[in-house]
This record gives sequence, structure tokens and C-alpha cells, in this order.
Amino acid sequence: MKTTALNERLSGKISDLGPLFEYTVKLVLLAAFLELVLYRLVSRLGMHLSKIAAEHPWITPTFTGLTEVGTWLLNIVAVLLFLALALTLAHRWGGAERAWLGRLGSVGTALLLLLTVVFLVVQPGMLGAVVYNGLTLLVLTALVSEYVMTHRAPSQRMLAVTYYLGVAGWLYYQIVSTIYGFLGTLAAPPLVYESHRIGEALMVVASFTVFVVYGKSKSLSLRTKNRRQRNRAIWFWSTTGLVFSSLIIVDYVLETVSPGFAAVFRQASQGIGWIFQFGMGYTFYLPFALYVGGFLCWSYTVVKLLMTGRLAGYGIGLMFIAGYALLFSNLTLMVVLGVMLLALDRVKPTAAESLSATAGPVVPASDGLLAGKA
Repeated sequence: MKTTALNERLSGKISDLGPLFEYTVKLVLLAAFLELVLYRLVSRLGMHLSKIAAEHPWITPTFTGLTEVGTWLLNIVAVLLFLALALTLAHRWGGAERAWLGRLGSVGTALLLLLTVVFLVVQPGMLGAVVYNGLTLLVLTALVSEYVMTHRAPSQRMLAVTYYLGVAGWLYYQIVSTIYGFLGTLAAPPLVYESHRIGEALMVVASFTVFVVYGKSKSLSLRTKNRRQRNRAIWFWSTTGLVFSSLIIVDYVLETVSPGFAAVFRQASQGIGWIFQFGMGYTFYLPFALYVGGFLCWSYTVVKLLMTGRLAGYGIGLMFIAGYALLFSNLTLMVVLGVMLLALDRVKPTAAESLSATAGPVVPASDGLLAGKA
């Protein structure tokens, strides 16, 4: 009976974890997305419209109102994150996880929640920031290691490693820079610039890997025998390759012919993905086509998984909505919750597999046969 309950709890459907958990996570994802657009985007976008606002009086009150709504959503997201993490920890601690690595991740997450509450009352300062980011790195290490151990596919492990190293690049940048600032050292911290750039690149790679792991389907496979699906796949991949290649070629040609115009072109093109990525801490030092491609792969995969009710869809959505620059504690908790949801998304064993695992072999053990022979 206990084994059956465990198998049901480890399925990949969010509805299997109860209505309270389901609707809490859904509200977290919705509120986090709106907070990203209205707070982390609009507040920055309004700074760049000061000249236009002087000519159009309606711009300032509009952006001020939207920013206030985003600030309100920021607090709502924080409360929902605490509730969702508490429910997730209860499910994991109540039997969904027996391995010591899962227990370690759960304990670390509980300490992270406690530390967040403490820092709401007491100013953390530089030392507190180092402790908080260091604990976050340890928690993510445990959770990602758990995911790697329970998900054996090479593509899944590649996703976990690339995303972890991407976030770790930012955390290393924050931890080392803060330590040097706390000590008052004038020397440049080692490898902080490189880790920041590599971390951003790995986050872009992870957005592509998300599609490889969870976004592929038979309708987009070139190996399918269905002619209609194959024609659709050829059209999709041809269009995708053409758009992606065109962006790369245009960027290279403009950089060669006119570097000044190329810079203006890149700045204008960034507005396409700015609504979702500017508030996430990306610097866009890579070719813009990579960011667009990564965003398309991520968004398609998340929508596909959400339509089927998979926990991975909510986890991946939160992981990338939080962005690269984890400047607020709610963004850090968002990443932790996303990784935990991704780790809970597992393939539910079939009834035949469960029966064979619980019933045991039909033929008696070989030890008995050998003993009888002797």
C-alpha cells in the first residue's frame, strides 16, 4: 500500500498533489509572470521614456500605476512562494523522498525560508548576503544532484548541469564580489567577470536544452511516417532555421559593413524580447538570435507542458521567469521552487511494472534450487 501511494505521488501531473498545491503553484506562476512584466520591465522601461513623457503627459501616470501594481504583485508572489514551498516540503518530507540527498535539499530549503524571514526583520548587510547566496548555492547543488540521480536520460542531465552552472555563475559573482567588498580589498575578485558571462551563456544554452528534453513531439519529428506530420515538421524546422540563420547573417554583415549601424540595429532588435528578458539580468552580449531562439524554445515547451498539466512546465516556467540576475529573495525562492517541481516530475510506472515489482519473481530464488541440488 505504501509503495502504491509513493508511485502515485511521484507522477508528473500537478493534480496528483492535491487541489491546494495545484492552485497555489498555478497562482505563483501567473503572479510571477505578471510581476515580471509590470514590475521588472515597466519600472525600467519608464526610465527610458523620460523625453517622450515630457511631450505626452499620460505616460507618467500610466507607468506609475503599472509599477505600483507590479510592486503589489511582488508582495503577493512572495507570500505565494512561501506557501508553495511549504506545501512542496510537506509532500517531499511526508514520503516522496527517502534519499539523503532529497532530505538535505529539503532541510536547506527550510533554512533558506527561515533566513528570508529573519532578513525581513534584520538588515542582512554584506555578510548576510554572502550567507544567503552561499546557502542558495548549496540547496541548488543538492536539488540538482537529486534530479540528476533520478532522471537518467543524458539530455535531462545536460539540462540540469547547464542550468545549475548558469545560476552558479551568477551566485559566484555575487558571493566573491560581496566578500571582497566586505573585506575592503581593492584587488579585483578572481574570475567574477568570466563567471558572469559564462553563466549567462549557459542559461541561454539551457533554454534550448529545455526544448530538447521536454518540448519535442512526434508532430515535429522528421522521422514520422505520417506525411502530414512530416510536412509540418519540414515547414517548422525550415522556417526556424531560415529565421535563425538570417538573424546571424544580418548581424555579422552589419558588424562588418557599419559597426555603428550594427549597434543601433541590435539595440532596436532587443525590443522584441525585452519584455521578457530585460528584467531578467541578461546583458545581450551574445548574438541576439540566440536569445530569441532560446526564448521561443522555452515558451513553446512551457506552454506545451502546462497544457498537459506537467509539473515540469511549472518548474521550468518559474526557473526562467526568475531570470539570471537573482537580485531579490523572491527570485531566489522562485528558482528553488522551480527546481523542486522539476525534480518531482517523473514518469509514473505502469500497472504491470508496479505489479511485477511488488509481487516478486514467479520462480523461487536460485539459492533454493542450489540447496535442493546439493
